[in-house]
Amino acid sequence: MITRRSLFAGGAGVGLTAALGDSPVRAAARRAPLSDVFRLGVASGEPAPDGVVLWTRLAMDPLALDGLGGMPNRPVPVLWQVAKDENFRRVVRAGAAVARPEAAHSVHVELHGLDPGADYFYRFRAGSEISPAGRTVTAPAPGTRSRALNLSFTSCADYQTGWFTPYKRMAEDHPDLIAFLGDYFYEYGDYRAPVRDQAGGECLDLAGYRLRLAQHRADPDLRAAHAIAPWTVVWDDHEVDNGWAGDVPEQPEPPFLPRRAAAFQAYYENMPLRRAQRPDGPALRLYRSIRWGAVANLHLLDTRQYRDLYACTGRSGTVGPECAERFAPERTILGPRQEAWLQGELRRSRATWDLLGQQVFMMEMDWVNGEAKGWSNEGWDGYVASRDRLAAAIEDNRRNGVVLTGDVHSHWAGEIRRESRPVAVELVTTSVTSAGDGLDEYPNTKQLLAENPHVKFFNGRRGYVRAKVTTSEMRVDFRSLPYVTRPDAPAHTSGSFVIEPGNPTLNPA
Repeated sequence: MITRRSLFAGGAGVGLTAALGDSPVRAAARRAPLSDVFRLGVASGEPAPDGVVLWTRLAMDPLALDGLGGMPNRPVPVLWQVAKDENFRRVVRAGAAVARPEAAHSVHVELHGLDPGADYFYRFRAGSEISPAGRTVTAPAPGTRSRALNLSFTSCADYQTGWFTPYKRMAEDHPDLIAFLGDYFYEYGDYRAPVRDQAGGECLDLAGYRLRLAQHRADPDLRAAHAIAPWTVVWDDHEVDNGWAGDVPEQPEPPFLPRRAAAFQAYYENMPLRRAQRPDGPALRLYRSIRWGAVANLHLLDTRQYRDLYACTGRSGTVGPECAERFAPERTILGPRQEAWLQGELRRSRATWDLLGQQVFMMEMDWVNGEAKGWSNEGWDGYVASRDRLAAAIEDNRRNGVVLTGDVHSHWAGEIRRESRPVAVELVTTSVTSAGDGLDEYPNTKQLLAENPHVKFFNGRRGYVRAKVTTSEMRVDFRSLPYVTRPDAPAHTSGSFVIEPGNPTLNPA
């Protein structure tokens, strides 16, 4: 019989061998001991009312160039515990898993049977090594209105351009949920003058993507953010290749679909995702919903894998009034199947708020100062019919829609309009490090805001956004750091807003 005590009792002994059924894995547990295998930390994700996903990836040398973290080429037994207290005196669940080399020694434990709306602590053991403890949170039960959602979100973490202090400051806020909105790492090769040196060159194969992710995961500030709360993640382009759109890469070489399959495999290995998100070669269904009682539904969107190619030029960039293709009624940024799924989610939703976590600017934005006009064909301005259909679904279903966006390396806030009516609010988070320290305001900021009056706020520093979501309001703070080119910067609130149900506009807090 497996007991809570036997699972973590005495090295790899009775508890471990009893917990694992196949003899090759039991034999592996008796081999030479492993040393410091939890250098990539722990994580949880995808909270549901009855459980979460627990994650770890074993690595003795995160910067090993083969991408396997210096681990032996054999399966490694791993034990896990979940407790009500951080000292693990009240263990409520325990079990065993196997970290296999073909999955980069990653572990995904998909838990069920926990209490809704509750805090838990978890840890892992491999051989004699015990991981740091992580905190996680289950979602409230369906219909629950009393527990607020304390949500933080950010995007765009380029290792070479700065220190990951925004993750540290985010962890200090103790959120219930962290949403990462794309560009968790950058696939680029080495920069000429990096703030920090990265391992390996441009990511082109499975070993390269695994190595890059391991270097990020070994960062102490990122480990702290993963250990403090469950995460939910979506990608943008740099998890694979800059500017990719559907099956079309930025450059024709190397062959794209094998490269994308390698990137998707490494992404799944390094994220606390459910089995439903396990990749099938170059395909991975990442769009899904997280439900937080009756307070909010968070719909995670994929604007990369199913989009049509960029309007007019075939490449991402700014296009002018001559680009009629961006208005073509059949054009889509989500693809027909994902678009139909989202329409259904909005139609069936009974939560107060519907939050849409996605990657690229959704509200209309003229990026060219003066009389000339210019719109990004990479954002939803390049897929106007797609945006119109979504705006109609939000308004016609009387949803309180708030779009959460990454990508542009600066904070923005504004209103998405259907014809001249505001139908949803968009909150755009800045980056963790991408684009360096940044500025509070750029020389053309005031003119951009004046020429786009539905856009209400800008700050160009690094940081994240935090929000407290209740059935009566959504309070939003844009958190900014003065620098990331040196470690340990403080964070301050550069802008605060309140959004009220039934009123899709931004009000200063």
